[in-house]
Amino acid sequence: MKKTRGDASLPEGKVTFLVGDDEERIEHVSKCVLCVRSVFFRTMFGIGMKERDAAEVTVLETDLATFTALIDYLCTDQLDLGEGEGEQARRALVLRQLAQKYQVPRLELLCAQALQESVAPATAVPLLEAAHTTGDGRLLAQCRRFVADHAAEVRASGGVEQLRDLGVAKGLLGDALDQVAELKGAM
Repeated sequence: MKKTRGDASLPEGKVTFLVGDDEERIEHVSKCVLCVRSVFFRTMFGIGMKERDAAEVTVLETDLATFTALIDYLCTDQLDLGEGEGEQARRALVLRQLAQKYQVPRLELLCAQALQESVAPATAVPLLEAAHTTGDGRLLAQCRRFVADHAAEVRASGGVEQLRDLGVAKGLLGDALDQVAELKGAM
């Protein structure tokens, strides 16, 4: 917050965000704080941009809970991913994408860490597919290893039925065939 003192280029005032198709409101957010915490917001509210003097900004690409988590993180440095294992993983995935867009690298890292910690039988397959889609090699490798090491638990949790991506299915089949070959070689 020290960075907010003495910088005349920072905008004054507050902004209200209208989030999602329903334009739900997050009101009275300090533009100055947003600019200090995010390069994206510094550009958005910078000199010459129409948003600098805007009282309201519309944000369509996300839901209210996730955007609120982003704003709360920027204002308080506290990360809230919600309740429940599946909900936390889903929120961390979406919030990590927002962190990338709004150029908040520390939040992006915190979300990646939360995703790695949330790999469990019920979340392994959805996280594997998300890692495949986003190109997160570390999470992808972790989920593949988890599925291989905990196949029965993943299957019992409904993980196989959750599988939607044919590329991921092929990768898991390849992993299974590799394990069979290893077992045969060990005999």
